[in-house]
Amino acid sequence: MEISSERVRQARLERGWTQQQLAEIADLSLRTVQRVENQSVASNETVSALCAVLELPRGELLLHDPARPEHQAAERRMRVLLPAAAVIGAMLGSGTTAFVMRALGAG
Repeated sequence: MEISSERVRQARLERGWTQQQLAEIADLSLRTVQRVENQSVASNETVSALCAVLELPRGELLLHDPARPEHQAAERRMRVLLPAAAVIGAMLGSGTTAFVMRALGAG
């Protein structure tokens, strides 16, 4: 999942920790902490460990947090639009098939 690498780095530096120290305290590998800070990606388990040791809520680290109001609105739109897109796609596909069948004289 995408996380704010800058927020992780900031919280680590506020505590005066090196990446190695953060890794040891969070029971993560140094490579994992480096990946988090350089690539802004982390597994669910890594996010949980970082939130615990840095004493931060998940929403403060996640770039896409479903609990945030702006993301909830986007999720609602997707739940409405995806089924509509599927229906439109099916109708277009059926209409195209009917058109081709008629054009070929099979209908």
